[in-house]
Amino acid sequence: MLENMAGVSESMETPGSQTSLHRANLERVVRAVRMAGSLTQAEIARSTGLSAATVSNIVRELKDSGTVEVTPTSAGGRRARSVSLSGDAGIVIGVDFGHTHLRVAVGNLAHQVLAEESEPLDVDASSAQGFGRAEQLVNRLIDTTGISPGKVIGVGLGVPGPIDVESGTLGSTSILPGWTGINPSEELSSRLGVPVYVDNDANLGALGELVWGSGRGVKDLAYIKVASGVGAGLVIDGHIYRGPGGTAGEIGHITLDESGPVCRCGNRGCLETFTAARYVLPLLQPSHGPDLTMERVVQLAREGDPGCRRVIGDVGRHIGSGVANLCNLLNPSRVVLGGSLAEAGELVLGPIRDSVSRYAIPSAARQLSVLPGALGGRAEVLGALALVLSEMGDSTLLENATPAAAPAFT
Repeated sequence: MLENMAGVSESMETPGSQTSLHRANLERVVRAVRMAGSLTQAEIARSTGLSAATVSNIVRELKDSGTVEVTPTSAGGRRARSVSLSGDAGIVIGVDFGHTHLRVAVGNLAHQVLAEESEPLDVDASSAQGFGRAEQLVNRLIDTTGISPGKVIGVGLGVPGPIDVESGTLGSTSILPGWTGINPSEELSSRLGVPVYVDNDANLGALGELVWGSGRGVKDLAYIKVASGVGAGLVIDGHIYRGPGGTAGEIGHITLDESGPVCRCGNRGCLETFTAARYVLPLLQPSHGPDLTMERVVQLAREGDPGCRRVIGDVGRHIGSGVANLCNLLNPSRVVLGGSLAEAGELVLGPIRDSVSRYAIPSAARQLSVLPGALGGRAEVLGALALVLSEMGDSTLLENATPAAAPAFT
């Protein structure tokens, strides 16, 4: 009887036991590698606070179980070993709904994009049509890559509107009237049979740039996206900040002029009414034609068109006023401008910096760098991949990667 009780005691992971501590260290290493894509063992030790010897032992164990892959590399002129999650550990999928497009990407846990495709789509028309097209495109890419559907462990979904944290539904029906009452996560999950994590496009753009683009190496940044509306994805201490209702980052509704144009939110003179495409393009369409787009405005501005250059400069100054408010409140170290407007380069970035210098607290302005996004139109779909990587559990990876484990989903 005592022997049996001893056996049970040794197999249980009681809090504070060596077994539970070891498990926690395993998950800590997996989490660090998962978020970075790949790290040397020295970098793992620095990011986790574990000793070099402990990291070495854990990496060896994870390699033997098939959870990680280890490849020779160099760091600081010295030989090192790069650790990344195994390509067999799981597959993640990113889906990005824009107002005029659908983009899907398939990636592995080592931050490698295996396949990517986009197609035009009027997402405003019908949610059923949008989800049907997304399901078809996801299945087509899985077939193209030859991946077993059972390897898919999660999907990240981006939508062009704020998500209500409590209900999981879109919080503003004025942005997507055809999606009223729809829970995007539940809808796509029921079609694909795997967990779906959803967020708005600005937050995903911030995640994409943080992991793959102009935000790499910083823990505090704001990603500004200007399109049919204006939004900001806020990263604080390396994590997206959404606020209790999921509406943090609605920079487009900062009031610039109380007697300005009426905004769709009901207020007057919001930042959006001075910068979003729906308000800016009519200024130039009488002289440049009714089919003018923001992409064309940026192109003409780069070619020297005086009217387009003036409008781009004005938009930059207005955005800079909003960024100055962010600086005074949150003191980010970097602001990344996304969307087609970022292609204007210094024509828009210069005026943004001028406004920040004028309106932000000097110490906050000095610490801020303003950069164009490095990912262009891919920022949101790559951010959707990063969303899955940030939300998934490390214990699942450890269980699924062992040779005897069954597939996560069938």
